[in-house]
Formats: sequence, C-alpha cells, structure tokens
Amino acid sequence: MAEEKIQSPITPASDSDSTREESDNKTTTVVDVTENNVRGTLAAGHLDHSNPFADPAVAEHYRDLYEKSQYESRAAFDPTLEWTKEEERKLVRKLDWHVCLWACIMFFALQVDRGNLSQAVSDNLLDQLHLTTNDFNHGNTIFLASFLCAEVPSQLISKRIGPDRWIPTQMTLWSIVAMSQVFLSGRASFFTCRALLGVLEGGFIPDLVLWLSYFYTSRELPIRLSFFWTALDVTGILTSLLAFALLHLDGVHGVAGWRWLFLIEGIITLTVGIAAFFLMPASAVQTKAWFRPNGWFTDREVGIVVNRVLRDDPSKGDMHNRQSITPARLWESIRDYDLWPIYALGLIAYIPQSPPGTYLTLTLREIGFSPFTTNLLTIPNAVFGIFTLLGITRLSEAVNERTFVSMLQPLWTLPCIIALRVWKGLLIEKWQTYALMTVLLSYPYCHAILVGWTSTNSNSVRTRSISAAVYNMCVQLGNIIAANIYIASDKPLYHKGNDHLLLINGLVIVLFLFTKVYYVTRNRVRERKWDAMSTEEKDYYRATTTDRGNKRLDFRFAH
Repeated sequence: MAEEKIQSPITPASDSDSTREESDNKTTTVVDVTENNVRGTLAAGHLDHSNPFADPAVAEHYRDLYEKSQYESRAAFDPTLEWTKEEERKLVRKLDWHVCLWACIMFFALQVDRGNLSQAVSDNLLDQLHLTTNDFNHGNTIFLASFLCAEVPSQLISKRIGPDRWIPTQMTLWSIVAMSQVFLSGRASFFTCRALLGVLEGGFIPDLVLWLSYFYTSRELPIRLSFFWTALDVTGILTSLLAFALLHLDGVHGVAGWRWLFLIEGIITLTVGIAAFFLMPASAVQTKAWFRPNGWFTDREVGIVVNRVLRDDPSKGDMHNRQSITPARLWESIRDYDLWPIYALGLIAYIPQSPPGTYLTLTLREIGFSPFTTNLLTIPNAVFGIFTLLGITRLSEAVNERTFVSMLQPLWTLPCIIALRVWKGLLIEKWQTYALMTVLLSYPYCHAILVGWTSTNSNSVRTRSISAAVYNMCVQLGNIIAANIYIASDKPLYHKGNDHLLLINGLVIVLFLFTKVYYVTRNRVRERKWDAMSTEEKDYYRATTTDRGNKRLDFRFAH
C-alpha cells in the first residue's frame, strides 16, 4: 500500500510530550485500514497519531459536520484516500507556485504603498508640505490607528464574501488612494490620505493568512508565512532602487520627485490588485473558471489537497468560505483567553525595532548622507533580514519549537539598543552609526512564527478567522506606541526614547518565557485529565463533547 502522510488532530505542545511529537511529525505507512484493524489501533491507543478519520465513527461525525456547515470542499472528503510522499511533495510545489508566490506578490503590493512614505521623506516631502517630524509621527499614528480599526470589520467582510473577492477589492481601492497622494498640499491632505490608506489596507494580512490556511497544513504555514514576510524585505530592496530612480525625476513637468514616487508606485500596485481578481480562487475545489477552464489541479490532486489539510486539522471544515461570523461567534473568539499570551507578544514584540527602522532614512539624512545614497543604504539590512527571517523560521520548523526560537529576536536587538543608548558618537561617526543601525535592523523577524502559532492554537475556522485579525490589531497597536517613542523634543539622540525601547525589549523576553510556561502548564493539566479517562470514555467524549476549538481536552497547544 502506498505511503501516506497522516498527522495527529492533537497539536503537540509540551516538552514532556516528546514521544507524541515524534509520532505526530513522522510519515507513517498505513497498512490494511479495515474496520477491525482500526478498532485494534484505537484500543492500543495509537489512532490519534495516524489518520484521525480512520475510525469510521470519527469519519462519519466529521462528514455530518462538513455537510451541516456546507463546507465547500466536502465532496472531496475521503477518509480512505491514500497518496505517496512524492505525490505530496510535487503537489506542495504546485501550491507554492500558484498560492504562496501570488500571496508574496500581493504582499509586495501592500508594502509598496504602506512603506513608501519613508522613501518620500528622504526627499523634500516634509519641507515642501511644511510638516515637522511630529506631523510625520502623527501621520504614522493616524495610519496605524485606521489600520487597526479596520482589522476585524475587514475580516468579517472577507469571511462573508470570501477573501478571493475582498482582497482584490481592497488592493484596487487603496491603490487609487496611493496614487492620489500626488496631489498632497499640506497637513490636512496628508492626514486624510494616511487615514484612508489605513482603513483600506487594514485586515489585508489576516485575510491573506486565512486564504493561505485553506491550502497548507499547520506545519507548512509558518515557513510559507516566512516567504510571505520575506516579500517585505524584497519590497524594501526593490522600492529603494526604484525610489533612487524616481526621485531623480524631481522637477520633470514641474512635479516633485516624491510625487512621481507615489504616482508610479500606486500604478504598480493597482496592476497587481486587478490581476488578483483572476489569480485568487476561493478554494482548492474552485480553481476552474471561464479564463482557467482546466483549473490548477487534477481530480486526484484536489482530493489530496483537501484531505491532507483536513487530516492535519479537521476543524478547517467546520465553516464554509462564504459563511459570516455572527456577533456571538465574534465575542466567543475575542474572549478566548488561551490566545491572549500570543496577542500580548504581538503588542510589544516589535516595538523595540520599529522606531529605529521608521527613522532610518531621516537619521541617515541628518548625519550627512544625500537622499539618493540614503535610499541605497537601506538595502543591506533588508538583504540580511531575508536570511535571518528565513533562518529563524526554518529553525523553528526543524526543532518544532516556537517560544525559544522566537526569543532570538529580542536577544538580537538588546545589545544594539544598549549601544544606541550609551554611544555618544552617533552624529559624528556616520559610517559607524550606519553599521550599528544595519545590524539592529537585520534582526531575525519572528512575525511569521507568531502568526502561524496563532492559527495553530485557534483550532477552528471561527476562532482562526478572528484571532488572526485580533493578533494583527495588537501588532498595529504596538506600532502606534512605537510611532510616538521618538519625539522632536528628544532629538537628535533620542536618549529617552531608547530608554523606553530598552525597557520594552526586556519585557518582551520575560513575556516569551511566561508564554512558554503558560502553554506547558495548560497541556499538562489536560494531559492528566485525558490520561485518567478510559478508552471508552475518550470515545464517548469525542462523539458527544460540546467543547469546541482549542477548548477540547484532546487538543494540545503548540509552544
């Protein structure tokens, strides 16, 4: 019989469960899956580590659940389907080509319009609009606050009409606003455009993460998200080179260089947004269209895509992709306290790196670099950041560890922030200052790990849809805090601001340790309750429990 990759419905999440983790992560060979063999496997206590649908009773339970929820891929659900490891590898490569690559391109479009303000201020935008650095901070705060407020509403819209429809609509609308920045005339128009961009871009990231989760397993998602956030650094490199060229258009047809920057980069993202209407199918079973009559997959490949995702996480079929989140479900997801430690990490984990990154172009200008050189000098930290991001995510996947691997981020930035605080040559030794800033901003970005961690610990489509948005809201709230740490009265060395960054960086390390202890403790408590149950009691619990998502006794939190 062919080899089949089957993963446990129990997410391994404690060091004391090392045997369980090894069993979860390996590829097993399924031999003669008859009903008697399944019953014997269940009695031996090993069924949780193979196909969760191998038990006919479990398969029937989920078949009924998928039918009641009108899950869009329910027709492809097949508990007996088998496939080889080589078939799965080829299929994942196809998914990476069609799904992950396009997600990265769309994220590139987001970051072009979200991040080009820093390139514009390396030119004369602030002077020509008569804005101060405090106005710059306020503009960033308005953008982030609008972005934050739009997170959950955007996710609710996306869940109702589908991310395949809502994401292209978002992209098209924000591109129009981005191009309109060519007409900025002062503080009011600057603040207005910042607010509109925040509203339209808010929710894009969790919407896209939800779409990715339709195609990838929980172990595959973090590394794909690392590719996703690698696009951020790639965008930084490409837009820095593009800005170098576009700012040279200063004065052409009487238009400032930074206005050309907003216009041309807005046209680029508008093109991607329009293309997204045609390149984002709703699910693996919906890739055929009038402009794509053959779809992406054969019938067998469709079956493998659907069933491998469901065997990894059966809860992914408990809602269909056009089903809205009710207020009751929204409230239930928000008050899921078991996800709060990750939300808290999202709130503060990225604050220590944000002000130095936001102020990088302004700092380089202040210490004597030209606008054109400044944009080129932002490239090295983006390149190094790609390697550290991919490295930390690969490491997390390889050792199946999230907390301690993610903690490498604050450990990396801690000595750099100390140097920023105590070194007195920041404005004198410009190349040494540049080197320090480059090392700091090359930090291993743990965001992909935390987003995947949130998705894994949600254990239901309902919670996953909202948790991604709530997590990202916490990140944006942290960005709002970060945007107001460096203030004009603290110029030019920002000693008070760096004191705050140093304190927060230490708090991040403590919070990572707390999160580890919290999830290990929660898992051990559940393990004791679960082990105290007989086999019959476990079967009865699975069949009759009203516990949902991560509140099930047979679910283990990842950490």
